Parts: sequence; structure tokens; C-alpha cells
Amino acid sequence: MSRLILVLGDQLSSDLSALRAAEAGDVVVMAEVRDEASYVPHHPKKIALIFAAMRHFAEELRDAGWYVRYTRYDDAENAGSIPGELLRRAEEVGASEVIVTRPGEWRLIAALEDCPLDIRFKADDRFICSLEEFEAWAEGRKELRLEWFYREMRRKTGLLMEGDSPAGGEWNYDKENRKSAEPDLLRSSPMEFTPDDMTEEVLDLVGREFGENFGTLRPFTFGVTRAQALRALDHFVRHSLDGFGDVQDAMLRDDRFLNHSLLSIYMNIGLLSPMEVCQRAAEAYATGKVAINSAEGFIRQILGWREFVRGIYFREGPEYTRRNRLNHQRGLPALYWGGETKMACLSYAVEQTREDAYAHHIQRLMVTGNFALLIGADPAEVHEWYLSVYADAFEWVEAPNTVGMSQFADGGVVGSKPYVSSGNYIDKMSDYCSGCAYDVKQKTGETACPFNLLYWQFMDRHRERFESNHRMGRIYSTWDRMDGDKRDTIRAEAGRFLDRLSKGEEV
Repeated sequence: MSRLILVLGDQLSSDLSALRAAEAGDVVVMAEVRDEASYVPHHPKKIALIFAAMRHFAEELRDAGWYVRYTRYDDAENAGSIPGELLRRAEEVGASEVIVTRPGEWRLIAALEDCPLDIRFKADDRFICSLEEFEAWAEGRKELRLEWFYREMRRKTGLLMEGDSPAGGEWNYDKENRKSAEPDLLRSSPMEFTPDDMTEEVLDLVGREFGENFGTLRPFTFGVTRAQALRALDHFVRHSLDGFGDVQDAMLRDDRFLNHSLLSIYMNIGLLSPMEVCQRAAEAYATGKVAINSAEGFIRQILGWREFVRGIYFREGPEYTRRNRLNHQRGLPALYWGGETKMACLSYAVEQTREDAYAHHIQRLMVTGNFALLIGADPAEVHEWYLSVYADAFEWVEAPNTVGMSQFADGGVVGSKPYVSSGNYIDKMSDYCSGCAYDVKQKTGETACPFNLLYWQFMDRHRERFESNHRMGRIYSTWDRMDGDKRDTIRAEAGRFLDRLSKGEEV
């Protein structure tokens, strides 16, 4: 009797554990379904990326001899959900057993567990650290911190290691990677691809079905095959990796990508493996083509952070996305969905998000995330926004970054302190403040940068929680040294700003 081999839209890897477990006569099931395309209002580019990559991957499987039952979104018999499609295909081929690589979202795991078929889960071994390894590392630790996990991963893989010592003598070159950037007309951009007929068909479908979602569908320049993803990797290593470290935290209005790779988009749907990406970067350093600070900074984002947050997501459990340790309840302002704002940094970051389905980690953490945290936005709404608008957002990687790192809603599981800042950080790391309606140098007054007011108001209202934090004590010393009238002015002006925000007024 045939079995069904389920391949999901973020599992487009030829060495997927579910495919490796297949036997002669088994049937691969792939489906574009309403439940997956609409459980949050995904960016149209994200939907198009996944559907187009799925269709191309299904053709590659057929060419390799697999028997594939593929359901398109507009198929008349589409059941609308993954369990529904499995039941339909099981009836067609007389199967009762399904093999699937464990999904990356608790929501879909629960849906499959409730399916009346015999579902056999296989470990997703496309990651460098298994969930069992992460659990063993985390067990008994009072704090789970990236740096110590990252060092273990370096030792395990041998990446950027010279015997038992880190290459260059340091584990972490983060201090060298906090430079601002200047416009550079010669800087290379991430590789772009022209859609083929199959992708154009997907774009037409997505335009019809999801055209009202936040986000611009065309131009669409993402790669949708492994061959294209490999070309994007090669292009990045050859042309952009060497300068990556210096400008990895910088932001420019007219240079949206700087030296960032956009390879997370391809890794997160399975077209590239994290290990092969890290190996290419390590090889570039070993052959003298890339500086150590760039190679290390790039590898740390993948070998360290990407693997770390996946471990956190599965360790913390399905309720993780509902955590709200700071009890923030404010609705997410309309400006996140394209509403007007006079704040240049937020306007630029949201515009880029709408047009590209992408913004790099500092734009997400220190602009859109920072503002959401300072105003006390409901972390569940912030989580849904990030999951919706970015092409590389899947819950296993997005939730710890948002709930933990960005919003501190997990109370310190991911980060040791909240990542909040005044306007000074954004001014230092970007050219966003130039020409803004607000003055980043002004601390109070009608034209004062809202980040300046909100930063101190946040610190003041959460003092009981954070004043004993060893990384924040000096901040409270600075606040206490301020003149009492100035502190009252900050409280009052921040309060008026938040009132305008609550009323839906343009800020």
C-alpha cells in the first residue's frame, strides 16, 4: 500500500528526511492551501515566493522520478488545508499513513496531530543543531545566552577554528561591526532574477487572490529554484561578503540592502542549507578573499543566532507567542500598515517592507521593533505583523526574534535586557534623521524626536523591573541626575504623544 510523503512550502530540499524515508510506490503530496496562505495576512511577495518555489520543486521531483500529487490554490477540489488535502489524496491512492518532516510551527504540528491519518513525523535535520542537542546544552543553565551556544557550535563544526582556538584570536568581532555607512554607487546589490512563465502564472494568481494584502507584488525578483539560490549565494560571497561586517548594522535611505545577502529567504524555504552557506563564507576567509570580521559576523547570524532561536522556539512550547511579561496592550498603529507618519525612520523602514518584503535585522530590531516596544504595543500584534510582512518569516525563527529579542515579552529568555534606544542610535547608524520633521537632537518640545521622549518614558514606567539589571543601572543613574522639572516634562510630552497615537492622529 502506498504511503503519502508530505512536503511543505518551507521544506523544498531534495535531502528532506521525509523524502529519504520514502519507498517505492509512495506518493509525494504538495498543496497550496488557503489555511497556510491566510492564517496571517502574508505579504503577496512571500506567498508568490513559496507557491512559485513549490511548483518548481514539484517539477524537479517529477523529473527525478517521483510520483507527485500537487494541488494548486485555484484547483476546484482544493480542500483548503493541509490535513484536508492529505485526507483527499489518501482516499485517492488508498493510503492511511503519512510521512512528514516535522513542521517549523506549532500551529501546523497540532493540525497534523489532529488529522485522522497515521502521521509519522521525521526530525528536520536540515539544521546544524538538533533539538535534542540544544536541549542538552540548555539543560540546567540559569540563562540561555547566544554567545556560549555560538562557541559550542563553532567547536562542533570547526567553522572559523584554528585547532581549539577561534580564527583570528577572537570569538566575536561585533565591536568592529558597528560602523555607519556612506552611499556607494559601486556597491553590489543582491542578485535578482527574472520570473519565468511558471512564476508569472503564480504572480497572476497571487495578484487576483491576495492583491488587497499589505505589500507590493511586482517587481518580483526572488529566485525560486535551488539553482537560482546557489547563484545568489555565489554572487554574495564574491561581491558583498567582504564588506558585510563593517556595515551590517548600518541603514541608508537609498541603499536598502547594503552588503546584506537576503539568503535567509532561500535558507528558510529549504533551497539552501545553513551549513553550505557558512562553509562558503569560511572558505572565503581561509583563502584571503574576505576579512575575518565579515566572515565571522555573517556566520554568527546563521550558525549562532538562527540555530539558537530555533532551539528556543521549540523548547519554550506552543504558548510562547502569547507571552506578554511587560503587560503591553496598545494596538499596533496604522503606520505599520502604511499609514502616514512624520517619523522618517519608520516611514523608510515600512516603505521598504511594503515594497521588498524585506528589511535587515537592525531595521527590524532598532526601528520598527524599538518603536513598538517603546509605545507599549501588544506583542501578539507585533508578532503577527512581522510574521505577515517579511518573506523570510516563519514562526520558528520569527517568534523568538519578535517576542523575545525585540519586545522582551518573554521576560528575558532570549535577551538579557530590552533593546530600546533613543533617536541617537538611529541617527548614528543611518541617514534617516536628515530631513525628518522631528529633530533628533531635541530632547523635549514640539519638534523633539519621539524616540527621545518615549525612551525615557519607557525606562521610567518599567523602573521596578529593570533598575536592578546590571546592564541598565547606569541608565537610571542618568535619569536620576536630570532636573526634576525636565523629568516631568518628558513624562507629560511622551504622554501627549501616546494620546495622539491612541486617537489615530498622524505622528
